[in-house]
Amino acid sequence: MKFKFIHYISFLSFIVVAVTSWAQTSAVTFTDITKQAGIDFRYTFGDYTYENILESSGSGVTVFDYDGDGDLDLYMLNGTYLEGISDPEGKVFKDTPNRLYRNNGDGTFTEVSEAAGIDDRHWSMAAGAIDYDGDGDVDLYLLNYGPNVFYLNNGDGTFTDVTDSLGLRGPATLNGYTKWSVGVVFFDYNRDKALDMMVGNFLAFDPSYVSPTTPDMMPHPSEYHGQASFFYRQEADGSFTDVTKELGLYYPESKCMGLTVFDYDDDGDLDIFQGNDHQKNFLFRNDGNGKFQEVGQASGVAVNDRGVPTGSMHGSIGDIDGDGLIDLLVVDLRYGALYRNLGDGIFEDITEWSGVGRAFAGMGVWAAALFDFDNDGDLDIFSANGIADELIGQPPLLLENDGSGRFHNVGPERSPYFKEKRSGRGAAVWDFDNDGDLDIIVSHVDKRATATLLRNDGGNRNHWLGLTLVGREGPASAIGAKVTVQTGKQKQVLINQWATSYLSYNDPRMHIGLGKHKRVDRLEIRWTGGKTEVFRELDADRYLTIVQGEGIRE
Repeated sequence: MKFKFIHYISFLSFIVVAVTSWAQTSAVTFTDITKQAGIDFRYTFGDYTYENILESSGSGVTVFDYDGDGDLDLYMLNGTYLEGISDPEGKVFKDTPNRLYRNNGDGTFTEVSEAAGIDDRHWSMAAGAIDYDGDGDVDLYLLNYGPNVFYLNNGDGTFTDVTDSLGLRGPATLNGYTKWSVGVVFFDYNRDKALDMMVGNFLAFDPSYVSPTTPDMMPHPSEYHGQASFFYRQEADGSFTDVTKELGLYYPESKCMGLTVFDYDDDGDLDIFQGNDHQKNFLFRNDGNGKFQEVGQASGVAVNDRGVPTGSMHGSIGDIDGDGLIDLLVVDLRYGALYRNLGDGIFEDITEWSGVGRAFAGMGVWAAALFDFDNDGDLDIFSANGIADELIGQPPLLLENDGSGRFHNVGPERSPYFKEKRSGRGAAVWDFDNDGDLDIIVSHVDKRATATLLRNDGGNRNHWLGLTLVGREGPASAIGAKVTVQTGKQKQVLINQWATSYLSYNDPRMHIGLGKHKRVDRLEIRWTGGKTEVFRELDADRYLTIVQGEGIRE
């Protein structure tokens, strides 16, 4: 009787723990606080009609700490009226600026783009944030339909345009039409301690072209020529040289929509995934000798599980099944692709098995993120959705991971926003209020055109750890670093890379959900370049900065 009683008590204890855990997890909600936060951004695509691929592509969002005060600010990219492309009545949108929202640290934002000097009036697509010169403040490279702009942070809340001195404006035209840049990724490919970068370019947009097969609809992307993406090497004087052809990266007909840099084969150097629109995706393997080889088809990430190249947007990376290998989520306008890393340079398509294909089917997915919204130690998925060739909204998705890499939609349970049909484009995840759980910011191209800021309420009921990594060998030397976190029997592997969303850049800090663990037993960092450091017994629920070779800064 005593034996049975003890087991009965143990069983009850198990039930209590399980119910408590479920209740805490189920309490995670997302609250739309856009208006009360003071974010009054409205997206414009140049006029009142929705007729071409430039208008349908939208623009991105970038989160970064521009003023160095410890909280993240928000840069919203915008379209504008363009002569010869926009309808005449769209002139009211001429010189529509991008918007910079300064985080006030109290849950509200103040718009300061003009005062900061980055109220750019081009048709902007994306903005990469990086401390280019290593002076401690974050600079901004703006990627446009038209000339690109590099803004150097002056350290006083303002920026200076230094594009021409760096050689980063880009050509006026590519393949006969206006250069159309859609993003940038940063890393030090040759390990000379200088920041290099790859700029993704999209297609040769001819505004006068009318499709002979569907004259009443916008032409399909396959009906246009492509535009080569560029790789820029930084020189000793700080300027940049185009070395695309030299590195084996020149593909003049490619139609890049997104770039992601990570060490997919775990050989110690960084590789490049390029998501292409209605072309096979590229995976450029870094051979470590100053050359890259395109191995997308050989690695299994060129096409979807039906062998078809689709309208790929970008690649999001993360270990979705806890096996220590970094997997790749590629969203597109059909049903997406989730590639499981097998550890031998090959990926297995698990789109249907994972539930991702069923959730994404027919949605038209643009920006997406692999992120741990409930801090339970596995990666979930957010996606912003909308039909491409018509202004038709779709509900956004919040897919919860069951821990094994299978996903199901929990969005409608977590927020009314996930029941709305919007036409989302750029989006980023970030902890804007520094409370330990990840919030969401989305840009929309629909007739409402308002942005949405979703505050995560309850994700920090589980424990977490936030990391900023600072490499010893310059601004790029921590990008792509591999972090292994041990808490009890659970091990998580993460990559220090925030450029993993469509036209958008996420929180630059690494965010690690720890579940019920109040402490990290062991944290290992394999820095870019191969050196390894180990830290033990780290208390949870705080943000830390780790400087290579110097240790932890609170």
